[in-house]
This record gives sequence, structure tokens and C-alpha cells, in this order.
Amino acid sequence: MSLRKHAPVWILAVWMVGATFGVAETAQEQSPKQDMKDAGHSTKTAAKDTGRATKKTAKNTGHAVKHGTKKAANKTAQKTREGADKVEDKTNPN
Repeated sequence: MSLRKHAPVWILAVWMVGATFGVAETAQEQSPKQDMKDAGHSTKTAAKDTGRATKKTAKNTGHAVKHGTKKAANKTAQKTREGADKVEDKTNPN
């Protein structure tokens, strides 16, 4: 058995064993302390996102209410003017 003939097989075997141990070493589970830190960061991010969404919704709702109020006030004023014109026409002796 010559070394040149079996060298690729040995290199592949050594590489696979090394890769297996390397994966096992890097795939260790997190500690409970790190899990708690990650949970805290996730909660913080979720709270920020919720706050931004609430702010945006409140702003849009306020704008819609303001727009609706102005529209209603203008429409009321227009109808009041129309009613006043009708009364004026009816009371005009000419």
C-alpha cells in the first residue's frame, strides 16, 4: 500500500473528523444567563416597535378626526347658509 494511493482517503477522513468536532464545539447550547439576556433584548425591541406603532396610529387617528371635524363644520355652515337663503326668499315680499 503506497502512501500516494491512499493519501486522499486519509486526508478526507482527517478532514471529516475535524469538521465533526468543530461543529460539535461551535454548536454548544447557550447558557441560561445568555437566554435571559436575549429574552430581555427581544422584549425591549418588541416594546419599541409597539410604541412606534401606537404613536403612528394615534397621529393618523388625530389627523382623521381633525379632517372629519373640519369637513362637518364646513358642511354645517354651508347648509345653514342655504337654509337662511330659503327663509330670506320666503319672507321677501317681492
